[in-house]
Amino acid sequence: MATQLNRFSSDRLRWLSLRLAFCGIVVATPACHLPSLRGPLPGPAIPETVTQSAIPAGSPTENSANFSVDEFFHDSRLSSLIHEGLANNQELRIVQEEIQVARNEIMSRQGAYLPFLTGGASAGIEKPSEFTRNGAVEDQLEILPGRSFPNPLPNYGAGLNFFWQLDIWRQLRNAKDAAFFRYLASIDRRNYLVTKLVAEIAENYYTLMALDQRMITLNETIRLQSKSLEISKAKKDAGRGTELAVQRFEAEVKKNLSEKLVVEQEIIQTENRINFLAGRYPQHIDRDASNFFDLTLRPLSVGVPSDLLRNRPDIRQAERELYAAGLDVKVARARFFPTLAITAGVGYEAFNPRYIVRPEAIAFNVAGGLIAPILNKKEIRADYLSANAKQLQAIYHYQQLVLNAYVEVVNRVSKAENYRKSLDNKKLQLSALTTSVDVASKLFDNARAEYVEVLLAQRDLMDARMEFIELKREQLAAMTNAYQALGGGNMFQNMAPAPPRIMDKE
Repeated sequence: MATQLNRFSSDRLRWLSLRLAFCGIVVATPACHLPSLRGPLPGPAIPETVTQSAIPAGSPTENSANFSVDEFFHDSRLSSLIHEGLANNQELRIVQEEIQVARNEIMSRQGAYLPFLTGGASAGIEKPSEFTRNGAVEDQLEILPGRSFPNPLPNYGAGLNFFWQLDIWRQLRNAKDAAFFRYLASIDRRNYLVTKLVAEIAENYYTLMALDQRMITLNETIRLQSKSLEISKAKKDAGRGTELAVQRFEAEVKKNLSEKLVVEQEIIQTENRINFLAGRYPQHIDRDASNFFDLTLRPLSVGVPSDLLRNRPDIRQAERELYAAGLDVKVARARFFPTLAITAGVGYEAFNPRYIVRPEAIAFNVAGGLIAPILNKKEIRADYLSANAKQLQAIYHYQQLVLNAYVEVVNRVSKAENYRKSLDNKKLQLSALTTSVDVASKLFDNARAEYVEVLLAQRDLMDARMEFIELKREQLAAMTNAYQALGGGNMFQNMAPAPPRIMDKE
C-alpha cells in the first residue's frame, strides 16, 4: 500500500513539474523573440536665451504670456469681443465635446481591467436524435424513479457570470494611462485654440480700425482734390488754366471715390469675420479709431526659452501625446506575453420552472485560462513596430513644435520692434509731405506751380498715409501674434473637467 502511495505521489509530482515547465516555456518563449525597437535621432538643442536682436531695449523681465487679455490689450471693447467669442465660438464648443469624448475613453479603459459581472436568464428546448449518443442515453435515463426525461427537453436557467482578465503585464492599465494623457492633450488642444481665437479677434479688430483710418484718409484726400478741382475749373473759366488740369483732378477724385467703396466692403467683411468668431450674426462692431496711431500695447517680453515649453499649449499637447505613444508601445509589447483570465458562473438550471428554486438545481463553474501566442505572430509584431514608429513620429513632432515656437517668437517680436522703428521714420516723411501739399496748393492758387505738382504732392501724401496705416496695423498684428506665440491668452487652462481617476502608479 505504501509503495502504491509513493508511486502515486511521484507520478503527481512529475506531472506537476511538467505542467510548470510547460507554462514557463509558454511565458518565456515570446520574450526571447521581441523585435528590436528603433531610437529617435537627436533634435537641435534648445538655446538658453532668445536671440538678443529680437528683444526690444528696456523690455520687462516677466514673460508677456503671464498677462491676461485685459492686461495686455487694455481695451474694454476688444476684451468684450474676446470674452464673447470664448463663450460662443462654435469651434471651441466642438473641441470641448472632444474633451468629453477623451474623458469617457479613460472610463472605458479603466473598466477593461476591472472584473465583469453579468446576470441574465435563459430558456430553450432541445430534441436530440435517438440515433445519437445523447438521444440514446437520455432514452435510458430517468429524472425521478419511474419518470423519464421529457422529449423534447426544455431548459430554464438564471444566474450570474463572472469574467476577469488579470492585468499581469500592465497592458490594460497602460492603455488607460495613455487615454489619460490623450485627455490632457485634448485640453491643451482646446487651450491652443483659445490663444489662436484671441489673436485672430484682436488682429481683425485692429484691421477694422486701420480700415477706418484708410476711409478717413480717403475722405481727406478727396476733400483736398475736390478743392483743387474747383480751383482748376475757376482758372479755366478765367482763361488761366486748361481742361487737362480739370480732367486730371476729376479723375483722381473718381478714383478715390471708387477706392472708398472697396474699403467699405473690406470693413463689412472684417466686421462679419469678428462676428463669426464671436458666434453671432452680422452686426456693427463698436470701436474707436481716433487713437489708432497712438495705440500701444503692453511691451513684449519673451522670458527664457523654457517658458515656451510651459506656456504654449500646443507644445504641452505634443508632450502629452508623446507620453501616450510611449505607453502604446508597452501595450503592444504586452501582446507577446500570455494573458490570464478567470471565468465563473453560478445560477439555477432545470427543465421545469417549478424545480428551478430547489437547491438541487444550483449549477456553477470556475475556470482559469492562460493563453500565449506561439506561431504566426506577424500581426502582433507589426502592431509593435507600428507603435514604435508612431512613438518616433511623436518625438519628431515635439521637436518640430519646439523649434517652430522659437522661430515664431523671434520673427514676431523682431517684426513688432522693426515696424515700430519704421513708424518713427514714416512719421517724419508724413510731416514733410503734409508741408509739401500745403506749399504746392498755395503756389498753385497763386499760379506759381503747375497742377501736376499739386497732384503728385497729394498723391504722395495719400500713399504715405496709407503706408503708415498699414505699418501700424502690421505692428499691432505682430504684437498680437507674438503674444499668442508666447502662449498668451490661454484663459481656460485651469477650467477643464477633472478626469475620472488619476493615473495608476508603477
